[in-house]
Amino acid sequence: MSKQWWKQSVVYQIYPRSFNDSNGDGIGDIPGIIEKLDYLQKLGVDVVWLSPVYESPNDDNGYDISDYRKIMDEFGTMEDWENMLAEMHKRGIKLVMDLVVNHSSDEHAWFVESRKSKDNPYRDYYIWREGKDGKEPNNWESAFSGSAWKYDEQTDEYFLHLFSQKQPDLNWENPTLREEVYDMMRFWFEKGIDGFRMDVVNFISKVPGLPDAPNPNGRKYAPGGDYYMNGPRIHEFLHEMHQEVMAKYDCMTVGEMPGVTPEEAILYTGEGRDEVNMVFQFEHMDVDSGPGGKWDVIPMDLVKLKEILTKWQVGLHGKGWNSLYWNNHDQPRIVSRLGNDSEYRVRSAKMLATILHMMQGTPYIYQGEEIGMTNVRFDSIEEYEDIETLNMFKEKREEGKSVEAIMETIYVKGRDNARTPMQWDATENGGFTSGKPWLKVNPNFSSINVVSALEDPNSVFYYYQTLIKLRKELEIIVEGDFEILEADHPSLYTYVRRFNGETLVVAANVSNEANEFVVPEAISLENGEVLLHNMEDAPSVERNMTLAPWEARVYYMK
Repeated sequence: MSKQWWKQSVVYQIYPRSFNDSNGDGIGDIPGIIEKLDYLQKLGVDVVWLSPVYESPNDDNGYDISDYRKIMDEFGTMEDWENMLAEMHKRGIKLVMDLVVNHSSDEHAWFVESRKSKDNPYRDYYIWREGKDGKEPNNWESAFSGSAWKYDEQTDEYFLHLFSQKQPDLNWENPTLREEVYDMMRFWFEKGIDGFRMDVVNFISKVPGLPDAPNPNGRKYAPGGDYYMNGPRIHEFLHEMHQEVMAKYDCMTVGEMPGVTPEEAILYTGEGRDEVNMVFQFEHMDVDSGPGGKWDVIPMDLVKLKEILTKWQVGLHGKGWNSLYWNNHDQPRIVSRLGNDSEYRVRSAKMLATILHMMQGTPYIYQGEEIGMTNVRFDSIEEYEDIETLNMFKEKREEGKSVEAIMETIYVKGRDNARTPMQWDATENGGFTSGKPWLKVNPNFSSINVVSALEDPNSVFYYYQTLIKLRKELEIIVEGDFEILEADHPSLYTYVRRFNGETLVVAANVSNEANEFVVPEAISLENGEVLLHNMEDAPSVERNMTLAPWEARVYYMK
């Protein structure tokens, strides 16, 4: 496959509401981002993915957009945004914006018009249907609980919303709507952005007729994913989007695609397909979910996790491109989820980073991950803000579940774990704001913060800095093939990468116990060096090793 700048890049995701507040209103903002660009430059990242800063009523924290060409007042002005872009480019950092076009806000001018009458010119920008037997048009369930349909009295019809009731789905079958979207994308590219991260973009093509989904469990509403994920016209729409917009710019595009397989990802990202550069897939994020879905929490199964990530590494090699991530604004903190966030927080954070950053794909770092930020345990549901969490809490209480049991699942899986404000220093509110933060800061900010990380040469921050440097220096990390070792070991994550006569051996112990690992005889350790390790004392290159709890080592042979 051809060399592209986005293959060697490392992306840093900023969730603006929680990153840095410059004016004391408790909400992170664009001037606050500008203040911290030197920090990102020091870390070494190439690209910033900025979660939505567009005009929005904030029902789903900015993923419900009411004006795609305007900056939300809370975040600043268009002039602030233009200044931020110029300051990023000055530091060699590219900017990828969020593209949220499966749905808009119900306060968007298009929807305001659409709901006025059945013959309004904007009616067909959204998906409207008559009810069936006095009920919803079909049995689909919203991702945020309840029906995916909302009744609108004005025209006696229902509109589809796969997410919140304030996020009506756009109708991509309408070519005029599609051209509106492409025109908006050109608007941002002409301002100088370097790409888009596309929110649930594989939902934009729905199966014609919108049939009922199978419902073997007899639930009130059925998950209808098979009828809107990777739908019949999805490749046509993405190819058209590429031809109309992306082909005209040197840009990076990543499609967030729940439910996608490696085979489908090759169709989305393969060279010559002209759709998107890479996918965000979620399969590895579901290994601690039981049969009841996300909130049915089970222990993380390392063997299953390895199986999934290996399938993606091997399946896409030479054919497509993947995003590598442990964390984002929708996922809990990985050091709490898969590591040990107390006794071995620093060591396990480094170990998890090693596993991910030594693989093929474009790595994403979510704000705070580079200092080892952890999940939070707020005392009461009143302290949480996330719509998905609050809806789930209400639903489970109605089903008779205890508050304590529900809170335990929120502590593990709730999206606010990722959204607590960035911990800059040990002063009040972690240096995030001089006011009252929109969401409480994790109480551990006094010990886990940027200032203390920068003062400690052995911090998680400097380890991430090294990982980013290595990806730029060693082609094998970007281009090499992948072979899993010890696939069935319940505590070891070990693999080998090969490229042009070079070899990398990655060995990580994902447990609180020491574990033995033997490098297979077929792998020559001659002329080997320890490229990377997360222990205070550097190990030597050895075939038979005893890995301490949460230890990671990378050997490099050429």
